[in-house]
Amino acid sequence: MMGPGGTSAMSTTPAGETPLDRVAPLRRPSGRPALHQRWDNLLFVHWSFDPALIQATLPDGVRVDTFDGRAWVGVVPFEMRRVRPWGLPPMPGISNFPELNVRTYVIDPEGVPGVWFYSLDADQGLAVRIARSRFHLPYHRARMSSVYDAATQRVTYQSRRRGADTDDRFRYRRVGTQHRAALGSLEWFLVERYAFVCEKASVGLFRGRVHHPPYPLLEVELECCETDLFALDGLPQPDGPPEHVLASPGVQVEAFKVEGPLIRVRGSNVASGAVRGAKRR
Repeated sequence: MMGPGGTSAMSTTPAGETPLDRVAPLRRPSGRPALHQRWDNLLFVHWSFDPALIQATLPDGVRVDTFDGRAWVGVVPFEMRRVRPWGLPPMPGISNFPELNVRTYVIDPEGVPGVWFYSLDADQGLAVRIARSRFHLPYHRARMSSVYDAATQRVTYQSRRRGADTDDRFRYRRVGTQHRAALGSLEWFLVERYAFVCEKASVGLFRGRVHHPPYPLLEVELECCETDLFALDGLPQPDGPPEHVLASPGVQVEAFKVEGPLIRVRGSNVASGAVRGAKRR
């Protein structure tokens, strides 16, 4: 587990290329958001990989982003709260639900650093349908639970994707003093991401944007981390336990309409689904 601030080394920019602007995506997009929501009780669990292995899972036009020459894949369970369209109140029964995503870090066709989601599991059928159709994200229906004990700062998540044979389990305690990621640190590289790349089948690649304050971060005592999501999403298996773990109590979020297409489909250049060749569930 990395301590506050992680390492101070910057993410890698290939020789001869213009350094990425990693601050610009933090600025709020113009216009009104499509959705308001809160993200609560986030756990960021990460493993590093050979960049070539991760690049092979990405569609044409999307480049793997690296830190000190390594690619990173994260598993992030959290709680979606008060999700609602702009100008409307939260809706009972559908605005609060657990979510779990698997992601890596990429540079989009226009040079904007962001996230590529391999999968997003949610325990809310309507949210899954809307996210697939409006945001072109690879959401899956799952049976999920989350429990937060304020007295002990312990958070427990359990999830089983529809069609899967095993549960994903995470249990941890938040410890230490709240801090924010320092620009240029590994923590910043992993958590301060305000754009994502998504794919609309037979159309092309799009960019989504979110805006929120910097994450308040805490160190973690990780008591349980059991997941089969790498296999389900067709990804390389980690060699061992997580290499970097952080938690956040949460932030208020604005989500904006997707932009694009950044690249249009030509033949079959754009991957279909979360990972090329991966079995969809």
